[in-house]
Amino acid sequence: MKPKAVAESPVQVSIARSTRHAGVPPLREFERWAVAALGARARCVVSLLVVGPARSRSLNLRYRGKDRPTNVLSFPPAVAVDVEGGRPLLGDLVICPSVLSREAREQGKRLRDHWAHLFVHGLLHLSGFDHESDKDARRMEGREVRVLRSLGIANPYRSH
Repeated sequence: MKPKAVAESPVQVSIARSTRHAGVPPLREFERWAVAALGARARCVVSLLVVGPARSRSLNLRYRGKDRPTNVLSFPPAVAVDVEGGRPLLGDLVICPSVLSREAREQGKRLRDHWAHLFVHGLLHLSGFDHESDKDARRMEGREVRVLRSLGIANPYRSH
């Protein structure tokens, strides 16, 4: 019997870790979430850096002026760059699992679902969405809810 060929994801995700933290989902999950958020025709590369609270705090202070660790940060590329087979780099996401895990516990959410939500949230920022105004926040949150629903994940903005 021949082994099945694994289809290449249209969105390539590369993961680097600067912290040891259990519970980081496997690469195939991030790629599945990326396709749900960006569409099956999206052909790009996303870089994900998993960091501890000290690094998250440092980056949050430097780039957002907020002196505390945060769950997710997004950084679009400074210039258009093609990587891996001519795919454009969509940008870099930085996720702090200790903040994410604490939030999931406090909000009564499944850890995997919160990972999916924050990864999708970051991808939408890289795609041009923001939540600076009420109108923009409603638009972005609506998109997040639809993407997460397509993945079988409940609305993260509903009270538990």
